[in-house]
Amino acid sequence: MKARLFTDGGARGNPGPAAYGFVLEAEDGTVLAAEGAAIGTATNNVAEYSGLVAGLRKALELHVSKVELVSDSELMVKQMRGEYRVKNEALRGLFVEANALARRLGSVEYRHVKRAHNELADRLVNEALDAATTDG
Repeated sequence: MKARLFTDGGARGNPGPAAYGFVLEAEDGTVLAAEGAAIGTATNNVAEYSGLVAGLRKALELHVSKVELVSDSELMVKQMRGEYRVKNEALRGLFVEANALARRLGSVEYRHVKRAHNELADRLVNEALDAATTDG
């Protein structure tokens, strides 16, 4: 099965309260899975990678074999494509995990888009952040 995975992550403050969001869609646009979750205090980039890892895990769980990943994180997309090196220690473990998951899926293509083209994943991040910051 082929699917499109929209991922996003954000932190209020950098680092600060952070969350990720992902939406996994079938080719016809049907939402197969969507999730937003707070991850505690982290940087924007850690939150972006957390969304990628969670989304790839869900794709594996749903037996997706081909994924088009869509993200507004240019850094993450270029690192996953091998265009940029991962210099940050905090990201290295998430990068390695994301690559291992991607290899298990079979085919993952990475595409960078502007935030406006990633609205649902962005909204899930903000809802998770709002819930986490109002719970305390």
